Amino acid sequence: MELQLSEDQQLFRETTRRFLETTTDLQRVRLLADEEPAGFERDWWRQGAELGWTAMLVPEEFGGGSMSGEGLLDLVLVAEEFGRLVTPGPLLPVSVVAAALAEFGSPDQQAALLPDLVSGASIATWALAEPGSSWLADGVRLVAEAAGGDLVVTGVKGPVEAGAEADQFLVTLRSGDGLTLAVVPADAPGVTVTPANSLDLVRRFAEVTFDHVRIPAAAVIGEVGGAADAVERLLEIAVVLQCAEMVGATDRVFEFTLEYSFDRYSFGRPLASYQALKHRFADMKLWLEASHATAGGAARAVQDTSDDAAELVSVAKSYIGDRAPALLQDCVQMHGGIGVTWDHDLHLYIRRVTQDRALFGTPAEHRERIATFIGL
Repeated sequence: MELQLSEDQQLFRETTRRFLETTTDLQRVRLLADEEPAGFERDWWRQGAELGWTAMLVPEEFGGGSMSGEGLLDLVLVAEEFGRLVTPGPLLPVSVVAAALAEFGSPDQQAALLPDLVSGASIATWALAEPGSSWLADGVRLVAEAAGGDLVVTGVKGPVEAGAEADQFLVTLRSGDGLTLAVVPADAPGVTVTPANSLDLVRRFAEVTFDHVRIPAAAVIGEVGGAADAVERLLEIAVVLQCAEMVGATDRVFEFTLEYSFDRYSFGRPLASYQALKHRFADMKLWLEASHATAGGAARAVQDTSDDAAELVSVAKSYIGDRAPALLQDCVQMHGGIGVTWDHDLHLYIRRVTQDRALFGTPAEHRERIATFIGL
C-alpha cells in the first residue's frame, strides 16, 4: 500500500514478509490446503500474534499497541503481505472483533476477551452475513427476541470466516428497528457450526446455526438496537483490510508476470518486446497504481474517522473489486497455457481475489452506496 512509511513500519513489514516467506510460502499453502482442516495451525497463528498482528487495534492496557500509533495503517501492511503469499489465518475476522471490543465494548468485555485475542490464544470472528442475503448491514435479517433481560436468537449466519475455528462469535442481530452486536461463545447451548466449501484453498468458512440461543445482557456490545454506527465502522475496517490484501495479491502477480515476459521467448524475442503486450502491461500498471491509491486513501480516511470514510471505502472496494480480477486474468493470458494449470501459482491468487471481491459487499453494491452518499 502506497503509504509514507516510517523506519519502524518498514522494519515491521520486512519482518512480517520474512516470517511469511519462511513459514507459509506457496508450497506450504498447498500442503495446508490438503492436510490442515483449519487451513492454518494454531501455533503458527500465536507466533504471528507475537509479531503484533493482533495488537494493532487494541489499547496498550490489554496488550495492544502499534508501530506508528495509527494501528489500522500498520495493520494494512500485514494484510498486504497476506495477499502477496495467499497466506492463511483469520487476520481479518480477529481484527474486526478486536476493534469492536476496543472501540465499543464495556471494560468487563475488554478485560475478559481482548488479552486472549491479542496473544493468539483465542480466535474470534464476525457473524455478519446470512445465506442468500447481502454482506452489508441492510442484509441482516436475524432477529433477537427479548426474554426478560436477555435476548433469544434463532436463525442462521453464513458464510462465517473461520467459523469452525472460532472460540467466540461477534453476532450482528436485528432487534426492533435497530442493529445489535453481541458476543456468543462457540460452545454456547444451541450453537451449531457446519463447515462450508470455499473457493480459497486455505481460507475456511462455515454456517452457524442458532437454535433458541440465549444471549445475556452482559454479552451485548453497546446498547440493544443501537449498533448501526458500530456495524458501519466495522464494515469499513473489514473492507480496508480486504482491499489491502487484494492489492498485495495483485501486486505480486503483476511482479512475477512482468519477470516472466522478459524470460519467455517467442519467435526469438522476449514477450516483453512486443508492442501490443507493452500496451497491455501499461494498462495493468495503471490499474495497479490506482488500486494502491484508492486502498491507501480509504485506509487513511478510516484511520482518521473522516466524514467521507464510508464513501472512500466503497470507492476502493468498487474499483479494486473490478480491476484486480481483470488484471489477474490478463496475467493468465500473458503466461499462456501454463497459466491455467494447477501446478502454476496463478490460480491461488485468482481464488483469493475472487473471493475477496464477493465478501463485505460486491463492487455493484458498493457503487450503490456511493450513489446514495452523493444523493443520486
